[in-house]
Amino acid sequence: MLEEVISEKWNIKHKAAADCVIDGRLKRKIDKENKKTYAAIEKRYGKDWKLRYEKDLEDAAMKQVDIMDILITNKPFRAELEKHNIEIDGVDKEVLQLNDPDTYKVEVYGFNGNNERVNCCMLHVNTKNKTVYLIK
Repeated sequence: MLEEVISEKWNIKHKAAADCVIDGRLKRKIDKENKKTYAAIEKRYGKDWKLRYEKDLEDAAMKQVDIMDILITNKPFRAELEKHNIEIDGVDKEVLQLNDPDTYKVEVYGFNGNNERVNCCMLHVNTKNKTVYLIK
């Protein structure tokens, strides 16, 4: 999810090569394609694109931590988790930045004993003033 949000911002698409160990032939083919792709990205965004891109990824990861820190101490959020029988360490979430750079829409869910998704709630979280608004 994190990579998707930043990749969308940069208009860069990620494709997984394999979910396991790859052999040398496939690695060389991937490296060849990446070299062409990186040259095109460098032409569009400049020579330092990769540093700026990785910084965006790091900042987004820190925002995810900030959001969870805010939620974990929020009583209405904890009540919603309890109502849906979701343990705090079993929380999964999808985060979308809204128009305000400090405000995020957060969809919270967990999984039941049958590994079925259980939707919990939707919130707006403001990381600047550390507020949580329960949407549903």
